[in-house]
Amino acid sequence: MSTPLDTPGDGGTALLDRELEKLLEEEHVEPGDHERFSHYVKKEKILESAITGKPVRALCGKKWTPGRDPEKFPVCPTCKEIYESLNK
Repeated sequence: MSTPLDTPGDGGTALLDRELEKLLEEEHVEPGDHERFSHYVKKEKILESAITGKPVRALCGKKWTPGRDPEKFPVCPTCKEIYESLNK
């Protein structure tokens, strides 16, 4: 009978690392203007992203992992237009 120590690559942190790599490969982050604009996203999703590291999707459809101060960028015109149309 084998023990976990006999096959260290079959479990523990090695398994978690492989699972994390697989999840990251599956998450497709779109390139684009997210570097230039602040986008509208639900507050709950921003918090969830901060905890889990998962990307968020803005009203305009952009998908990215937040990490910069949104106050330093102009608001995405598409997000703003969609948001304003929702409030009518």
